[in-house]
Amino acid sequence: MKRTSSIIIVILLLLGVDVYAQRRVCNIPPPVGFTRQETDGYGAYLRNLPLKPVGTLVKHYDGTVKGYQDGAYAVVDMEIGTRDLQQCADAVMRLRAEYLWHNKKYDQIHFNFTSGFRADYVKWAQGYRIRVKGNDVTWYGGASEDYSYATFRKYMDIVFTYAGTASLSKELIYADVQSLQIGDIFIIGGHPGHAMVVVDMAVDKFGNKAILVAQSYMPAQDIHVVTNLINKDSSPWYIVNNQTKSINFPEYYFNINQIMRFEQ
Repeated sequence: MKRTSSIIIVILLLLGVDVYAQRRVCNIPPPVGFTRQETDGYGAYLRNLPLKPVGTLVKHYDGTVKGYQDGAYAVVDMEIGTRDLQQCADAVMRLRAEYLWHNKKYDQIHFNFTSGFRADYVKWAQGYRIRVKGNDVTWYGGASEDYSYATFRKYMDIVFTYAGTASLSKELIYADVQSLQIGDIFIIGGHPGHAMVVVDMAVDKFGNKAILVAQSYMPAQDIHVVTNLINKDSSPWYIVNNQTKSINFPEYYFNINQIMRFEQ
């Protein structure tokens, strides 16, 4: 796999492509006949996610290389911590929270634990901390007010520890192909279940939608845009429309009625 990645890099360099320049999701060209439509807010944030250089391999939280690389098209340039925490639903929550934090929408950052406990970032930033004893979860005072990024990341690690697909799916509302938008989530709530997020979209004159989808997985690993192994002509895009019944991603299968989104 390393040899293949090196060959790809050499070929791109010979073609004059600066493989070491900062790429973003928006730099991935859509399929022929499809064009991106303007978006803002969370959609624009996801569309502009930075990507690591071409050929970068997906790595686990501990730095080891993921054995299965065929399903990854591009790796998102975002640290994932050094513990086995940021898995599938965690990556979805991380991206949403990152957007809200960077835009100072602190009061909109909140997630429910599997127990049902609501963990509000504002309360955490005000200095409160969370005590978990079995199913008994409570706030307690113990720190100074701090809205720094470091404190935000500690909050997210707590969320990752006690939330997952089962809890996240209960916070979301249903969507469908017709209204599909960037930021929508393919999700099956369970233990473990799975969740993947739409990070970009383009449309054609017939109303078909081409989507880019990203995920993390187990164990915790780099967020990455997945490859389309079924239709390599459109890869990494997946083309969906009102006739689509299901999507077979490299490491998971979803029915088309398993699309949800954040309510805000």
